[in-house]
Amino acid sequence: MKILVTGGCGFIGTNFILYILKKYKDYKIINLDKLTYAGNPENLKAIENDPRYKFIKGDICDKELVNKLMQEVDAVIHFAAESHVDRSILNADEFIKTNVLGTKVLLDAALNNNKKRFHHISTDEVYGSIKEGKFRETTPYNPKSPYAASKAEADQLVKSYYKTYGLPITISNCSNNYGPYQFPEKLIPLFVTNLIEGKKLPIYGQGTNVRDWIHVDDHNEAVDLIFHKGKIGETYCIGGNCELKNLEITKLILEEFNLEEDQIEFVKDRKGHDFRYAIDFTKINKELGWSPKHNFEEGLKTTIQWYKENEEWWKPLKSKVIPNITRKQNG
Repeated sequence: MKILVTGGCGFIGTNFILYILKKYKDYKIINLDKLTYAGNPENLKAIENDPRYKFIKGDICDKELVNKLMQEVDAVIHFAAESHVDRSILNADEFIKTNVLGTKVLLDAALNNNKKRFHHISTDEVYGSIKEGKFRETTPYNPKSPYAASKAEADQLVKSYYKTYGLPITISNCSNNYGPYQFPEKLIPLFVTNLIEGKKLPIYGQGTNVRDWIHVDDHNEAVDLIFHKGKIGETYCIGGNCELKNLEITKLILEEFNLEEDQIEFVKDRKGHDFRYAIDFTKINKELGWSPKHNFEEGLKTTIQWYKENEEWWKPLKSKVIPNITRKQNG
């Protein structure tokens, strides 16, 4: 099989490509990535000479390029997205263009080239915030940020192409990922790299916001199962069964550095900050037998160690973190 992976130089896409090429020796991948600030071709340097892998620098909004590439592949796994909430609050334009219009370009190309199999990667943030219980596939959408709204619209577009045109699609909505190669504007890599640099850890509000955390490898194993065995037209929620307050994660990170809580700096809360996310992954567990394998504390330790051992990877990227985000984090 030959797969078009969009956004493969980003955090989750990078790990997915490495996972797939390791697992399926007869698969080939074309990686289409625009290389925005968060896309780093160095992530995949280890496989750049692998004949099964091909990198194309390009925009998913480029209709001619996308249509050409779609003719060469059997399926699409669509990771490419603008994904940082703080940036979407500052300027939503690129989020609408990439996440909505870019998704439509891909859907049209898949539809017009023999209805290619299409898997769409989405987020739990489309559901908004939940005080009690957990998100499931039937939870109504209630996005609170421009980022979440753009992903919600993309999800609905994907669903409409199945219902209207019969395009063979699946969608996955996942909770907060962590692991290697994550751009250092997100909570865990920002805090880890800040401590390595001797900087404070800025927490929104009082750090009481709750997130459900999942290791990127567990997420990609779930995507693999959905892509190959999921029911066409269906959505699957992927969660880590690991709800933690931002302050709790911060304390765990400090423990790994043998540092005290005086490294914490509470900052003004983000606009429209969702209080709690939680995922019910019963559907994918029952239908496909998936459940997360990584223990969070062990996964966090290995992730911290990766950033300690790969300063040459993340240090150049810290300069791309916009100034008002260096004192915040996207929880």
